[in-house]
Amino acid sequence: MTRTANELAEFLAVTLEGDGSIQLSGVAAPESARVDDLIYVETPRHLDRAATSQARCAVIAPGLALHGKTLLRAANPKLVFARAAAWLLPPAPIATGVHPTAVISATARLARGVAVGPYAVIEEDVEAGEDTEIGAFCFLGRGSRLGEHCRLYPRVTLYAGAWLGNRVIAHSGAVIGSDGFGYVAEGGKRWKFPQVGEIEIGDDVEIGANTTIDRGSLGRTEIAAGVKLDNLVHIAHNVHIGEHTVIAAQTGISGSSIVGRGVMIGGQVGIADHCRLEDGAIAGAQAGIPTGKTIRSGQIVWGTPARPLKKFKEQFAWFGRLPELAERIGKLEKTIVQGKA
Repeated sequence: MTRTANELAEFLAVTLEGDGSIQLSGVAAPESARVDDLIYVETPRHLDRAATSQARCAVIAPGLALHGKTLLRAANPKLVFARAAAWLLPPAPIATGVHPTAVISATARLARGVAVGPYAVIEEDVEAGEDTEIGAFCFLGRGSRLGEHCRLYPRVTLYAGAWLGNRVIAHSGAVIGSDGFGYVAEGGKRWKFPQVGEIEIGDDVEIGANTTIDRGSLGRTEIAAGVKLDNLVHIAHNVHIGEHTVIAAQTGISGSSIVGRGVMIGGQVGIADHCRLEDGAIAGAQAGIPTGKTIRSGQIVWGTPARPLKKFKEQFAWFGRLPELAERIGKLEKTIVQGKA
């Protein structure tokens, strides 16, 4: 899609400096940008890269100077750049129309504009809201619900009864509503505990490729509005995740844990069962949070077992000195033994 700099400034509600008639059709990094690409500059250290770029237009922070280019002034250039990219480069359709190979139950209710790709299966009593796209080989179990403008990439699986809000994006291989990992031991055997609860995904949630979210065992698994899940994340039964929390790849959250609003969880974090991460908490990459632990609001933790970042840094520094300390202790012991002799 091609827009003028004037149109872009009006859409983004930012101040334009320079030639507003130039045409823009894409976004890029300064080094790879073409003349019709938009770039952005956040800090003075990026000015040289931008100055030598072929791009004629840049989103730039207040107080920075960049000569010879059309400028869009914004307090948060990266955010404005992202919004511009979404407008200039809308995502390619996942599906168009209803493919003749799709298997759709007569009791499914597909609203206006729903598109269904090749070999998708839509079971009884499924509902899909307006302009939702369902990719090739997706499976929507009986009674599942999708809101408006959802995007399911190929091979997404919704188990029976899964509920998705509006504008949910689920990438390829995501599985939503599978059984939780719950068993009762008796006589050397393990009996499966009922996994008959619900799962509800809020509006504007994005679910990464091959991420799995279990339904509740007897209650509900709930992912609130605006949550962003990376690839290869596992959310167990009865977990509740608050609004606008972000979770990086290969994180696992065990059953009945509660994650608050605006929490940030790094890659490969392991959260045991019945934990609580309060609003605004941060768990650094590879942190291990043991059963029942509470991370307080705004606290930053790291390491295994997870502990406050300052304490982790101190302990890690001492850990790095262990060979040196062991050598010193060895010398002291030798001196003491020699003294006694």
